[in-house]
Amino acid sequence: MTNDRSGGTAPDGPGRGVRVRRWLLPFVVAALLVQMAVAMVTTAVQQTPTIDEPVYVGAAAVYLREHSLRLNPEHPPLGKLVVAAGVAPAGPRLDPSFRGDQGQVGRHLLYGSGNDPGRLMLWARLPVIALTLLFGLVVFAFAHDLTGPAGGLAALALYVFTPDVIAHGSLATLDVPMAGFLLTSVWLLWRARRRPRRYLPLAGAALGAALATKMSALPAVPVLLVLAGVAAGSWRPGGRRRAAAGAATVALVAVAVVWAAYLAVDPRLRRPPPESVPAVHGLRGLLVRAMPFPGSYRDGMRIQFAFEDRPWQGFLLGHLYTGSHWYYLPVALLVKTPLGLLLLGAAGVVALLAVRRLRPAAAYVLLPAAVLLVAAMQGARDLGTRYALCVPVFGAVAAGCAVASRGRWMSAVAGALVLWVAVSSGRTFPYYLPYSNEAFGGPSRTHLLLHDSNVDWGQDLGRLAARLRGRYAGRPVWLVYKGSGVPSYYGIHARDPRTVPPGRVHGLLVVSDSAAAKARGRLAELLAGSRAVDDVGHSITIYRR
Repeated sequence: MTNDRSGGTAPDGPGRGVRVRRWLLPFVVAALLVQMAVAMVTTAVQQTPTIDEPVYVGAAAVYLREHSLRLNPEHPPLGKLVVAAGVAPAGPRLDPSFRGDQGQVGRHLLYGSGNDPGRLMLWARLPVIALTLLFGLVVFAFAHDLTGPAGGLAALALYVFTPDVIAHGSLATLDVPMAGFLLTSVWLLWRARRRPRRYLPLAGAALGAALATKMSALPAVPVLLVLAGVAAGSWRPGGRRRAAAGAATVALVAVAVVWAAYLAVDPRLRRPPPESVPAVHGLRGLLVRAMPFPGSYRDGMRIQFAFEDRPWQGFLLGHLYTGSHWYYLPVALLVKTPLGLLLLGAAGVVALLAVRRLRPAAAYVLLPAAVLLVAAMQGARDLGTRYALCVPVFGAVAAGCAVASRGRWMSAVAGALVLWVAVSSGRTFPYYLPYSNEAFGGPSRTHLLLHDSNVDWGQDLGRLAARLRGRYAGRPVWLVYKGSGVPSYYGIHARDPRTVPPGRVHGLLVVSDSAAAKARGRLAELLAGSRAVDDVGHSITIYRR
């Protein structure tokens, strides 16, 4: 075995074999990423806007035209600046006279300003797709540093075939960018163990990018600062001074990146009107005031804390409830993570803890994701695994470490599990958002177990329009749609069945599965008297009455 520059190990071999591997390795990496790109672009083209996307696209357009932070203040601007990189070349028309909340502004931009929503959404999604592919290279590089080419390829393959990563990586949203930037920071901290002066500032920049994308990255900051201290050489002579300097470098660069993101949008750093920002007291208020970030960032934290105080509805394993369950995310991840990744990830965790040369990496690979998962489990919004997307992303790296175990049998098992994930992912194409693994019945049954962004985020309105035109032309349609799309734009002319007595509802009753999961009162009565005859994208069910 030979050490590489970043402290990982790679297997030796005869000269010709090495030459073959050097030629073959980039080819396989490129092939895996091309496959992922095709899956994501196909998904992006076919899906109509999800619930959150118009908000981010509208904010991106306002950033470009007005240099204002007035829309979507609860999230930092960097992720929306990424979206703006796609919105800008699309050249959308923005109506500056339109007034409404951030959701209404986004829908008006897409459907009421003379823009082509399909074209604009594709352009907005492309930069996130590009970032998702680049993060795949980080997954490969991290696992390669730890275990060599075989581990790197296994980790990359699991990443590119994970349906949750494909689903959210093909949307103009913030979840994959935050998880990817955080993974990048941790990888650079691992490399900083050998070259702290080169990698610590870069790790700080990546951490700042995560913080400037979503505030949910904040709980990981203490962990990463400790890892920065370790990477700086806390175990060397003058260790405390080195550790403090390393942590300070990462912290200062991260804070600078957050400020730069806000300044890039509005150099005057105008804040939302005070009346639109809720007051936060107690420990939360102290935390907000202690943040070394722009006032707009701290206002966004106040809004997020207010969201946490609301009574949200959840749906888990067929049960509807108000509030949150601490075990929601672990159970949802069990449902929506491919079984091969679950098994190989568990083996990788064991390898990280049991294999001596991998133990130093255990804190880097396992702790950040664990801390973010525990923090997300305390949240009030049981709305989807996207709040814990760091788990499959870091889990892919951990799974790559499983090949560090001795013996050909482990390589064979790992190869079989990776193939299983690829087959499972291929079977759900192109319906990645409602994916669930085989133990829970697959994508067609996910709506019986979970709701919202796990299954039905409004993404299939265009597919519904095509189905109604092709299979049910001329039939009366009653629609309960949960999403941000405008049905009439796609040629769906339907009435809301909840506005008339149940006896007048005849023909096709079309209901988003998230709405069906939460059905009460009149809608529940209508569904009880209807028969399911079709489904669209595993997220919308067509009933006949």
